[in-house]
Amino acid sequence: MTSGTAPNRILLVTGLSGAGKSTALRTLEDLGWEVVDNLPLSLLEHLLSIPLSEGSSRRSRPLAIGVDSRTREFEADGIVRQIETLSSEHDFPIETIFFDCSESELLRRYSETRRRHPLAPDRPATDGIAAERELMEPLRRLADHVVDTTDTSPNTLQQQIRERFGSPSHSPTLSVMSFGFARGVPRNADTVFDMRFLRNPYWVDELRDLTGLDPAVAEHVAGDPAYEDAVSRIEALLIALLPRYAAEGKSYLTVAFGCTGGRHRSVHVAERVAARLRSAGYAPSVEHRDLASRPQAGVEGGGAVGGAISDGGAAGTGRQFQGE
Repeated sequence: MTSGTAPNRILLVTGLSGAGKSTALRTLEDLGWEVVDNLPLSLLEHLLSIPLSEGSSRRSRPLAIGVDSRTREFEADGIVRQIETLSSEHDFPIETIFFDCSESELLRRYSETRRRHPLAPDRPATDGIAAERELMEPLRRLADHVVDTTDTSPNTLQQQIRERFGSPSHSPTLSVMSFGFARGVPRNADTVFDMRFLRNPYWVDELRDLTGLDPAVAEHVAGDPAYEDAVSRIEALLIALLPRYAAEGKSYLTVAFGCTGGRHRSVHVAERVAARLRSAGYAPSVEHRDLASRPQAGVEGGGAVGGAISDGGAAGTGRQFQGE
C-alpha cells in the first residue's frame, strides 16, 4: 500500500447518536467530499488503499468516513489503534471530528423524533446515552475537533461545517440565462429580473432581425437613459448576495433576465452581467433560452415600451394589440 492512492484529506466523523453526525456527513457530501458511512472497520484499510483510475477526478476529493456505535465490529480502542497505525505507518492524512451533546438535549431530540436509542431499543434513552458516552470516550480523546451541538440548530451546524471544511473558493454553480416572458418564465430560475422597462430594439427595422449578441442591438439597449443605473445596481446586488448564498450552502443558482421575446434586451443584459461576475471572480455559464426562436410581432413587440395598437382590418376583428 502506498500513500499515493489516498485522498488528500481523510476525516473520521464520529460522536454520540443524535449529536449531528448525519447532518455533518450530508453537508460534507454537498461540499464535494466522498462520504462513506458505517463502513465495517475491517474494510477501512482496504478502502484507503484502493487505487483510483488514472486521471480520475475522485483522486483529489477528500474522504469522510462515518463511524459510530452502530458500526459493525465497533470497538473504540481498536479504532484508535487502527487510526494511529494508518497515520504513522502509511502517512494517511487522517483527522477526527467528534460530535457531543448534553444528555438533556439528546433526550429532547429523541422525544421529538420518536426514535429509539441504538444502544437501548427496549430501555429508557437515558440508559443508551450513558452507555454510548462511556463506549465512545476513547474516540473523543482522539478527536482533533470536538463539536458540542447542545445549543446548535441543524442549519447552524451545516454552516459551521461548511466554514471549517469547505474550500474557501466554494460557491454555487452559477448560471446566467435570458428568456422571453411571452414563452414562459424558466422553472429553474432562482432570481428573475425583468428587462422590459428598457426600449425595445424590435421596433427599429434594422435591428429587428438581429439579437442581443449584435453590437448594434447592444448599443441601442445601452442607450436607454435607465439602463446604466439599473444594470449596475443589479450587478452590485448579485455580487453582494452570492457569498450569502454560498454561506447558506446553496449548490446551484440560476439568475434569469427576461424581456418580451427573449432575443434582444435580456440577451444583452445577461451577457453584460455574466462578464461583470467573471471580473468579480465567479465563473457563470450563460444560456440564451429563446435566442433561436423566430422573431414574431405577437411575441417580440409586446411590453409597456414600444407596444402598438392598430385598428382591425376588413375582417372586422376590431381593435387588437400588436404585441402581447
